[in-house]
Amino acid sequence: MTTSETQCNKKCILAVDDAAIVLSRIADALGKYYDVITVNSGMRALKYLSQKRPDLILLDIRMPDRNGFEILQIIHSMEDRADIPVIMLTGMEDKRYVMKGFELGISDYILKPFATDDLLKRVQRALKPDKCNDNPADHLNNSDNPDNSDNSDNSDDSDDSDNSLQRGDV
Repeated sequence: MTTSETQCNKKCILAVDDAAIVLSRIADALGKYYDVITVNSGMRALKYLSQKRPDLILLDIRMPDRNGFEILQIIHSMEDRADIPVIMLTGMEDKRYVMKGFELGISDYILKPFATDDLLKRVQRALKPDKCNDNPADHLNNSDNPDNSDNSDNSDDSDDSDNSLQRGDV
């Protein structure tokens, strides 16, 4: 982990997934704004959490050693770790998994594959704004459409990034 020794440190995100490509995409998507720690198993996440406290956890459900729900329950039983926001980042689309996650106290549920701007917005929403961190959303407002100078009269109110799920109605 590289931490800036300036006036304010970046917030730390622990990403837990058994797929190296997913961990790489997460680190690429968030690394400019956050310190991203990646681990490839639930047990490694628990080991990390026994020593350090991240500001947010991104957690996959399907992993070989223990599934994300089991890891989440253990995290919630840990002293001084139960209040860390957790976002499930998974390929599990079934509503039962979504509901179980929210019943266990997750902050959000994102389906893989994820869009970088959606991940940034959801992470920002889960973390309380911090004046010491550069605001990732500030860089997203017009990044996809340079001609988007004023959409105030746009009657299309659909914004998929505000939905609890990223794909479909699951």
